[in-house]
Amino acid sequence: METISFDSHGTRCEAWYLRALNDDLTTTRGRPVVVMGHGFGATRDSGLLPFAERFAAAGADVLVFDYRGFGTSEGEPRQDVDHRRHREDYHAAIAYARARKGVDAARVAIWGSSYSGGHVVAVAAADQRVAAVISQGAAMDGLAALIGNQTGEGPGKAAATTRAALRDVAGRVRGRPPVMLPIVGAPGSGAVISTPTAEQGYLTIAGPTFRNELCARGVLRVPRNRPVRHAAKVTCPMLVIAAEQDDVAPVKPVHEVAARAPRAELLSFPCGHFDLYVGEVFEKSVVEQVEFLRRVLA
Repeated sequence: METISFDSHGTRCEAWYLRALNDDLTTTRGRPVVVMGHGFGATRDSGLLPFAERFAAAGADVLVFDYRGFGTSEGEPRQDVDHRRHREDYHAAIAYARARKGVDAARVAIWGSSYSGGHVVAVAAADQRVAAVISQGAAMDGLAALIGNQTGEGPGKAAATTRAALRDVAGRVRGRPPVMLPIVGAPGSGAVISTPTAEQGYLTIAGPTFRNELCARGVLRVPRNRPVRHAAKVTCPMLVIAAEQDDVAPVKPVHEVAARAPRAELLSFPCGHFDLYVGEVFEKSVVEQVEFLRRVLA
């Protein structure tokens, strides 16, 4: 595994690059590559490497990156969740991967989970050269996800997070440090994500560079992040993985994406959001993901 960097809009993003462990998918044009980004406020060391290692073992190169302002990537402000910038970083990572020596530029697949599971839909809709998409446990409708994460906590949480977000926006204009909110916490904690399974789920996969905070302004952007609207424009093969008991990212929009995308396949598990990263569900799912990549990238 090599640590590399690439430029995204003048800022250095850092990534891991894993070379394919065999030539099973290599042709005279080179090797395929899978580009992977992380979920809401997370980092590349938070649950992605086990997937990347399986893809490399199947014969694909893999690039796993941190968005600007997260993990070991550069960029200010730190911890600013912005789906528009995240998608720009995906496009920059794809461009780097296509230019890499030994890579077949026509066989770049993109992978996303949770928040990035929605990003890959929008990115593939914008870049028709993307060869394949894998999206698991995705936040396909930010408005529905935000509402779902406030259900059961009353109007107080929505009011408090909105006030913090507005203070952050106003402070930014005045050059003040960002107002921060916890990304994840127990129900009643005031964290942006505070469903019953969220805190333990995040702790299970969180890597050493994960910081449990985000710029409060990011909350105002979440309702505008609706990848479900882009699904019909994704023309490449897509594997959509649904966690039917997901209490973090509503599953109904996931099914809508699978129905709207012309070449989508749906893989469904009776599990929660974070079960996709570990244990029996991970093992079953990653086998299907590898088989999908072998089939569509061969």
